Amino acid sequence: MAIDVIIGIVIGIIILVMVLGAIALDLNYRRKPGNHLEFRPGTWAITHQEGDRLHIQGDVELFNATGGLEIMIPDVNANATLLSKASVSDISCQIEVIPAHEDAPARPDGYWFPYIIKARHSTHIKLNVALTGPNLDRLQTLWLRLNYLSYGPGGRIPKTGHIVFPLQYPDADTPPNWLSKDNAEVFPVKTHLLTHLDDPVEVIRRYVMPHAQSGDIVTIGETPLAIIQGRLRDPATVKPGWLARRLCYWFLPTSSLATACGLQTLIDQVGTPRVFFAFLGGVGLRLLGQRGGFYQLAGEQARLIDDVTGTLPPYDQFIVLGPDDPQAVVERIQRETGLSAAIVDVNDLKAVKVLAATPDLPHTFLETALRSNPAGNADEQTPVVLIRPRNS
Repeated sequence: MAIDVIIGIVIGIIILVMVLGAIALDLNYRRKPGNHLEFRPGTWAITHQEGDRLHIQGDVELFNATGGLEIMIPDVNANATLLSKASVSDISCQIEVIPAHEDAPARPDGYWFPYIIKARHSTHIKLNVALTGPNLDRLQTLWLRLNYLSYGPGGRIPKTGHIVFPLQYPDADTPPNWLSKDNAEVFPVKTHLLTHLDDPVEVIRRYVMPHAQSGDIVTIGETPLAIIQGRLRDPATVKPGWLARRLCYWFLPTSSLATACGLQTLIDQVGTPRVFFAFLGGVGLRLLGQRGGFYQLAGEQARLIDDVTGTLPPYDQFIVLGPDDPQAVVERIQRETGLSAAIVDVNDLKAVKVLAATPDLPHTFLETALRSNPAGNADEQTPVVLIRPRNS
């Protein structure tokens, strides 16, 4: 065998080994979770309120969800936004960030020292928020952002955890303002700004049960329920891929899938293949004169995702997914309150989508009662509607 043939075979084997090695390295990399650090917003409460001072305290958790990998937290800081119907320029906000590690006490000077979170372990951070100024009762919501660095196999990655804490609670005993519809009387129920701290059954007990009677029906908007469940995505954490960047241009400008981040959120939920083939199938059905094929093929989440600006502040800064297991929610509401219940998606175009309902509720009845969208689509803060059928 000629020497040049032998050299060529050797070079080919070397190249093949290098290519296979590169593929193996890439596959191994893709299987690794990287800096998989979960932010859990924890519990929050007002600890002191007097005159021009308001103190709020919270306890958040950072959980290392990786197996066999340690993640370091070299820096943590926080900032806040106050929401109100009036100016808040005369209100000061001070935030104290205190490490609450099990095995390392906080420094008295307030310095955050880098901390290692072992695999499948967590650490806690306490936050003290002090608000000072006149007329603090004008404040509606505290939106706090915990900024932290995740340092590990995935590199040095800045992350932000969000906490939304309501500061105003409507009087649940206010007489209801019933609206007359074709088949029922409906009462849009005003609540505080719903957050991860809430439970749908407790919200109904607090705001609906003082006015409810036997035979009444309660509905909850799908977006408020998703917010309670924590089904939010910060657009800063969404990394649009090749498909999302290209397909988003094919949706109507008013669609929540018309941005790369909005569409990528759907891809992250249902997978790239399903979105791609739903798009091809939707185009095919459109050529045959059938609209909406993509949404039918891509699944329910495609219709339910609300992109930035899709809901009330501060959630208008987030992408909100559809709720998780709404049927279980309505069954629990009926079991624990005695009220028939439904989770609905209603808009100002008189479109009513019933995501889930207790078995005793016909969808046609709900669609008629809610067609005028009594809960509204602005900042009415009426995520719950009480329905009283006329024949009850």
